[in-house]
Amino acid sequence: MTPRRRRHAVGIAVALALGLVVSPRADVPPPEVAAGEYVVLLHGLARSPRAMKGLERRLRAAGYAVENVGYPSTRRTPRELVARIDRHVRDCCRDDRPVHFVTHSLGGVLTRAYLAEERPPNLGRVVMLSPPNHGSELVDRFGRVWLFAKILGPTASQLGTDPESLPNRIGPPDYELGIITGNLTLNPVSAWILSGRDDGAVSVESAQLEGMADFLVVRESHTLIRSDPYVGEQVVHFLRHGRFAAPEKNGEPPAAPPGSPP
Repeated sequence: MTPRRRRHAVGIAVALALGLVVSPRADVPPPEVAAGEYVVLLHGLARSPRAMKGLERRLRAAGYAVENVGYPSTRRTPRELVARIDRHVRDCCRDDRPVHFVTHSLGGVLTRAYLAEERPPNLGRVVMLSPPNHGSELVDRFGRVWLFAKILGPTASQLGTDPESLPNRIGPPDYELGIITGNLTLNPVSAWILSGRDDGAVSVESAQLEGMADFLVVRESHTLIRSDPYVGEQVVHFLRHGRFAAPEKNGEPPAAPPGSPP
């Protein structure tokens, strides 16, 4: 062995002996995950976990252990989807760390249905983005069209505004809930159908719920609200403090829930 190779071999041996050339211990995960509270992400109709990737990255950076859950929103009934969420939460969040939920659109309605029937004993806070909590007039108008149900499935057809619709059959929340919705409409057809201010799919009024802890309106559309950096900051703030930070930055004060006195 040449002197150069001998020195190299000795260097490796010394490094191994001192523990400098070892892989991280398998039983020690990154500190932000080991100590982090759980956040379950639920995407909207006809979407996938990819739609929530931006929020997933932001929440992981904030120290949360994120479960970005996918579900077949266009192929199953509400009961089947709720059962799927229940199984996933039972599998992923077994210890006593708090379990928060952050949802977009349909994911919020399904979370309400899930928490009304079954909930983790260590339930934390819930943030919903653009949820059709009282249904959408778009479903009232197009839900009976055969192509609507064929493309969007059996659950979407139950998201109308009538009293027997899926969102209107679920009672008010008895947990800490923050709701963010948009008021930017990019589709002139939906703007014509929806009443009042809306985000192109859900009216500002329909997004609100009696009993919510805080409410915030931002200038964003239904689809893009989940990717808005300011919205991401507000999500993290609510999970930590139970309220949104400085809603006046959007130039619009928090709105009162439907039925509240002026």
